[in-house]
Amino acid sequence: MTSPEKSADYFPFKDGRFRLSMGLTPLPAQQWLPPDDALASDIAAKQALLTTRHSDVFQALPESEAASTELIRMLAVHLPHHHATHYRAHDGGVSNLATGEDWDFAESRMHPLDLAGRLVQADLCLMQLIGGRYCLVGASLCSPARWLLAEKIGQSLDAIHASVPGYGPTLSRPVGHFFQALKPDLIVGRANWGISDDPTAFQPMAGPAKSDLDGVNAGERLWLRIERQTLRRLPETQAILFTIQTKITRLDQAIRSSDEARDFAAVLRDMPDDTKRYKHITAMGPSLLEWLDRRCTG
Repeated sequence: MTSPEKSADYFPFKDGRFRLSMGLTPLPAQQWLPPDDALASDIAAKQALLTTRHSDVFQALPESEAASTELIRMLAVHLPHHHATHYRAHDGGVSNLATGEDWDFAESRMHPLDLAGRLVQADLCLMQLIGGRYCLVGASLCSPARWLLAEKIGQSLDAIHASVPGYGPTLSRPVGHFFQALKPDLIVGRANWGISDDPTAFQPMAGPAKSDLDGVNAGERLWLRIERQTLRRLPETQAILFTIQTKITRLDQAIRSSDEARDFAAVLRDMPDDTKRYKHITAMGPSLLEWLDRRCTG
């Protein structure tokens, strides 16, 4: 969950084609859960949601307990070692130097996954093998992009992604195979993206489309949401941690050149109609494309 004013760190439309794929890239350990200059403000926003809407942003089944405990122990080592400018280890826990918080893991009465979610900017989702299927057993989710944690908790990978157009025939089998084969010494990352007319990070449901959007003002009225996602197996419990760090950038700040506008427009024109509906782009699509075409020639 990142400040809307922060520019997107990378551009996900470089070849101008739409693909439904896993798109996984191996990551070194230092690129797992990296903090940025919005760490303090993002943690503050998380804390506010966890205080006022706890059941909406945190859920944990009993099956998540052991993996959550393993995760907090991993973070106690990983964060001070790889991100020492932001975190410092102390007896019993970790200090967040950006927020001034000192966390004593042994003394905390929080669920360990709840505590883990308050340490980092990314949302944290734990997947556990139950009855031969990987299921969502716990999550600290403060930046949902139009999905409700209460509806997904306990569900399998296929059930969670049932509404994604093309997931069943295209991705169900390779995703299932990947989850079975993932080794604890491998961290992988991928990117997901969306367009919204609201810069709020916490968006469990889509709001009504804005009627005043057009091809001239779309750059100021729309926002590019990029999710930096990672997957990592926890070595002791064999659970898989799925992380989502969301960056939100106003469209006219995210699309910085005519080439970027042209590539993004090509992706939209290449995108199937059912995917546009799923991503809530259908209504805004004509205005978005007109703005991008203007950007190509402006």
